[in-house]
Amino acid sequence: MADVILSTQGLIREFGAFRAVDQVSINIRRGSITGLIGPNGAGKSTFFNTITGDQKPTSGTITLDGEDITGRSPDRLFNNGLARTFQIPRPFARMTVLENVMLAPVKQVGERLWGPFLSRKAVMGQERDIRDLAMQTLDFVTLAPLADHPAGKISGGQMKLLELARVLMGDPKMILLDEPAAGVNPTLTGTLIEKIEALNAQGKTFIIIEHDMDFIMRHCDPIIALTEGRVVFEGSASAAQQSSVLRDAYLGGTADA
Repeated sequence: MADVILSTQGLIREFGAFRAVDQVSINIRRGSITGLIGPNGAGKSTFFNTITGDQKPTSGTITLDGEDITGRSPDRLFNNGLARTFQIPRPFARMTVLENVMLAPVKQVGERLWGPFLSRKAVMGQERDIRDLAMQTLDFVTLAPLADHPAGKISGGQMKLLELARVLMGDPKMILLDEPAAGVNPTLTGTLIEKIEALNAQGKTFIIIEHDMDFIMRHCDPIIALTEGRVVFEGSASAAQQSSVLRDAYLGGTADA
């Protein structure tokens, strides 16, 4: 199990009588780009929300690098090296692109009640370091020319890149991306894929929810499929294309859980 970075065992998330995630047990290989697919209503986003602390599991366990992280809050998980983006980006629209990225690091000295008064030199020094790192990160995701633009005025695709920049400020070891290519033009999708693969080459592990099957089949291995909250397939892209179970799982479906 040394090569497993994230594991879930018997994970369940219920909303009243409805079970959105139903006994999901998976192991995510360190350094992989795992594609998570399934029809609308399969429980993919709920599964993400449960792993990343936005929702607490009804039962089951989640481990990261062998440590039980079940039920931890998103900020604690960010400190533990687990980060995620959202299907619909959530920037602070009136703040600049740079300011959005500079907000991401946790435990900044200036956030303490007396920090700005008792540790002014430390606050200024840390802010300078964070600004430098933020500009390097924006340059990496190709957004440096937009650093001073209001985040609410950039395109949807650029907002997806901004979300990636924000999570990178925490230097996570594992990143969960929720439909990164949705509504993004082909040029920016290509840029996003390039950055994901570059980060993966540096050792970052990804799980990606995506409905674009070309994206999934070309860039993800392994692929995990959910339907009605259960895992119905786990394997390579070539095996996924041959799976009758997977084809059946894509028939029908309602709104995503």
